[in-house]
Amino acid sequence: MKISILGAGSWGTAIALHLAKKKHNVTLWENFPDYLKVLKTKRENIKFLPGVKFPDEMVLTSDINAAVKGKDIIVLAIPSQYLRKVLEKIKGFDKKTIFVSLVKGIEEGTFFRMSELAKDVLGGINICALSGPSIAVEVARDVPTTVVCAGSAENTKTIQEAFMGMNLRVYTNTDIVGVELGGALKNIIALACGISDGLGYGDNTKAALMTRGLAEISRLGIKMGADPLTFAGLAGIGDIIVTCTSKHSRNRSVGEQIGKGKSLDEVLKGMYMVAEGVWTTKSTLKLAEKLGVEMPIARAVYEVLWEGEKPFEAVGELMGRTPKEETHIPTPGD
Repeated sequence: MKISILGAGSWGTAIALHLAKKKHNVTLWENFPDYLKVLKTKRENIKFLPGVKFPDEMVLTSDINAAVKGKDIIVLAIPSQYLRKVLEKIKGFDKKTIFVSLVKGIEEGTFFRMSELAKDVLGGINICALSGPSIAVEVARDVPTTVVCAGSAENTKTIQEAFMGMNLRVYTNTDIVGVELGGALKNIIALACGISDGLGYGDNTKAALMTRGLAEISRLGIKMGADPLTFAGLAGIGDIIVTCTSKHSRNRSVGEQIGKGKSLDEVLKGMYMVAEGVWTTKSTLKLAEKLGVEMPIARAVYEVLWEGEKPFEAVGELMGRTPKEETHIPTPGD
């Protein structure tokens, strides 16, 4: 199949490498011509996935319309805050093309999930969302990984067949709302777990944040029409586990540095990768307030990141909240 990946970050590059190994006709689009020259010269992504060589057959380009023309599948791997601007440049793709979003986030202002954002810009496209516990460097190095593709049954079956390999198992799901929300919101919980690590707290704290974080995600998801069982799967608890614990997790790392005393500006200035959860925290909290959904962990992370609250004080506020009854089915105020 003819497949283009828009975005040469770590995840986009990892998926491009995987699909090229499956002998698909793969094009990788990089937005910046200067870095494209580096990719072409080195035949590897030295910034994000050093040491993993590109196959000779993989095409590299910065011409977005050449990248999308005549493709069976177009994979979106662009940071959420830049996705709209990139999509507005696209012209000339086939109506039958299936788009696959790897993007994790909620657009500020519109509160669109990424598949909704893509449809808002491009019209009635065929689109799926791919999510789950998938650290890019591990996928690039053929570490066995499982993900879930959500969308219509017909489209997800096509993507499952195109993407599935010996080291990447792809499940399908029709609950695109739940899968996209799980993928986006787990980054907020990873920030919280990183802050906990930075403060020197232990496994008890992290387990509590992951579990209660899942309850928050489920509450918002159910309010937005998601299937609660989705959050018990790869896009929910699976993604939370890996993103909150992995040494490769950007969001957990950002949280850890903040927990150790750095400001958000200091942390972001020292990064060339994008920690999606930083911006997702803002849009999610506003969405939760609009829908009347209580998300105390997300609120605490927001206050630490954007309002300058001390991490230790935020923990105290979380622990000192009104006593609650734990329920298996998330309910308002849980």
